[in-house]
Amino acid sequence: MMADASFTHDTVPTQFVEVNRITFAYRRWGAAGKTPIVLTQFFRGTMDNFDPAITNALASGREVVLFDNTGVGSSSGSAKTTVDEMAADAEGFIDALGLRQVDLMGHSMGGEVAQLIASARPDLVRRLVLVGTGPRGGEGMSAQRPETAELFAKTYERQDEMWLPIMFSPSARSQAAGRAYLDRIRARPDRDQPVSEATLLAHRQAAGAWGQPDDTDFAYLTKIAQPTLVVNGHDDIVIATVNSFILQQRISNAYLLLYPDSNHGSHFQYPDQFVGALTAFLDSDLSR
Repeated sequence: MMADASFTHDTVPTQFVEVNRITFAYRRWGAAGKTPIVLTQFFRGTMDNFDPAITNALASGREVVLFDNTGVGSSSGSAKTTVDEMAADAEGFIDALGLRQVDLMGHSMGGEVAQLIASARPDLVRRLVLVGTGPRGGEGMSAQRPETAELFAKTYERQDEMWLPIMFSPSARSQAAGRAYLDRIRARPDRDQPVSEATLLAHRQAAGAWGQPDDTDFAYLTKIAQPTLVVNGHDDIVIATVNSFILQQRISNAYLLLYPDSNHGSHFQYPDQFVGALTAFLDSDLSR
């Protein structure tokens, strides 16, 4: 089914497509005409964790595609234990929709997936957006800091409140923005399936492998020639902000945007500013 501009983040129906015996759940809506944008999700996130303030604004000018990768949320199969396998599955999903060229936006682990797709498929990815993420073997990425790991293990009466200390800074202003984000993502009446324990374990293994240091000096990033927007908060406690500088320095045509008083979910804290910057990046002539 093609995208429909009459839908919103909260009303677009969940659809399914089968690829190599995996049934992918996805949601697709928005205005036709421009290059569609596909979003890849963070660790422990599903389609319900994407921010409607961002996706609906994007959908006013282009098609938006959200999906659950293998073993995540409402998609079938066993979650993969390497980012490379996750990227291959995401490529298969995009191809199955018949999309010949897309803009690709990845957050956190989704940004790792997006890097590999962009480097492997320059014909497929027109522009790349990397939010709160880092390169393979990035600084401090082989294991989470103990204090950050504790935040992921904590339980809440409403479990999505875990994202307040993980995605937002401790300041009152940032925490208020976090609660506004939670209100936005809770609005959809029919919810995605939660991430299973098996998927959490698989993705922890994938994150650990991605973070292992190597001696290539991030050589794979030189294969990314697409215009790239790198975005982060000024103090990301999940994937240290220094890794955004590494991405910007190693990707040949990359721009860097940092937000003040912000953490791993800076784009959720500043959705209006982020959408403005993102739309300008996607629509501008960045040819060199």
